[in-house]
Amino acid sequence: MLVVVSAHPHQGAIVTLPPPVLPPQGAYYTDIYRNMFAEAGFDNTAVQNKVQTLWEHFFYGTANQKVYYEVGTDEAYILDVANNDVRSEGMSYGMMICVQMDKQTEFNRLWKWAKTRMQYTGGIYQGYFCWQLNQNGTHIGGSPASDGEEYFIMALLLASHRWGDGSGIFNYSFEANEILRHCMRRNDNPGSNGGVTNLFNSTEKQVVFVPAYSNAGFTDPSYHLPAFYQLWSLWASDLSKRPFWADCAAKSRQMFHLFANATTGLMPDYANFNGTPYTNNNTEHQHFRYDAWRCIMNVAMDYAWFKADEGQVALVNKIHNFFNSKGINSYGNLYELNGTQQNGGSAHSPGLVACNATGALASNQSIAWDFISDFYNTYIPSGTYRYYDGLLYFLNYLHLSGNFKIYKPQNQNSVQNIGNKEIDKIISQNGDFLLFEKEIKNVKIYNINGHNVFSAQNISKINTSTFNAGIYFVKINTENGTFTKKIIINSK
Repeated sequence: MLVVVSAHPHQGAIVTLPPPVLPPQGAYYTDIYRNMFAEAGFDNTAVQNKVQTLWEHFFYGTANQKVYYEVGTDEAYILDVANNDVRSEGMSYGMMICVQMDKQTEFNRLWKWAKTRMQYTGGIYQGYFCWQLNQNGTHIGGSPASDGEEYFIMALLLASHRWGDGSGIFNYSFEANEILRHCMRRNDNPGSNGGVTNLFNSTEKQVVFVPAYSNAGFTDPSYHLPAFYQLWSLWASDLSKRPFWADCAAKSRQMFHLFANATTGLMPDYANFNGTPYTNNNTEHQHFRYDAWRCIMNVAMDYAWFKADEGQVALVNKIHNFFNSKGINSYGNLYELNGTQQNGGSAHSPGLVACNATGALASNQSIAWDFISDFYNTYIPSGTYRYYDGLLYFLNYLHLSGNFKIYKPQNQNSVQNIGNKEIDKIISQNGDFLLFEKEIKNVKIYNINGHNVFSAQNISKINTSTFNAGIYFVKINTENGTFTKKIIINSK
């Protein structure tokens, strides 16, 4: 079918194209990251040039454009311009942008400011990051905000894999794993530990809104990042926690469907652990508001990277259909979950436009191209509200231009050891068989979602010819302890 890109993208249908063709596997397995703008017919040179334009705009632009501000010789912060403060959300987003853009100097500046000024070094919040600070580094907000910790961890792990670890606070993998440790070293009861809890409820396997007091009793759907948790389940240095992170990934995939309104697909800002909107604080956050913009981005990223839940396609299509019904280039930004627009919610916000466009990574409908084109032609945010809209614009543009990537450990091969290097002497692969050095007392094999797919006792080899292609974890018990090894079974 002929590609037709309208010369007037804000009038009528924007793009006429066949439906997107979804790849057979996620990018984690193929290392192929789709350039949705190019697939939509936009010139790839112009697409990639705009990536650099965004970098110059938000990091080194005019006083009305930039959100990145340097401090001294080796620090920097991301400014929430409208509120005149610095937030863990923005700092961690900025670091993620830097690692994706291969900008280590700016990454290190942001991380030093966050590490030395935002992270609590003692007290009940030790190890967490203050969510809100003044530009001089003094604390305003008195608690963490969970999305900041999540993006700090992921950005640091990717930095470790892309650039290698440095020393001190620039030992990225150590710092990421220390945050992971602090996030789960407490318990789920706000009645203990001075009211501070784990970042993830260990029973519900869901991220909490804030790991403190009553705010730990519910979640924020836009904080659910199953693609990140899946990577933590592969890379966390605490081997005992890897199955937990895999469980969190699987749970978040399940929860997206429970959070979503059955008709519109819209999700609320805050939700109970059973998926229903959280209404106890008598605020507007039981509706689709600013936080919830990011939900479709998180769903699509997970699908693009791992393709673990085909139901995500139907969910994205439902959300796209709703916004399309409101006008592809004029829909508002604040809605009740049933689709009723809220007062003051008529703006066609660039941040929401960007997130909805990323949904195209998990769509098989032709209207996905309309969302891509609407985003490509949307102005780059400047002025008072350039912080949130702008960072979402940049992150999503990276996703859609094929520039938001997983950087794997530099020594990752087809078979990767976990923990004790002696495991290679115990377990080996030979064709369709796993071979053990000697008879193993107890063997369990888990898939990438943490589900036990094989168990046996007192065996010396396993025939894997009936296993689906993918990543598995072999856990064995011997007289010398418990060991785990990651294996990859290729398609036959």
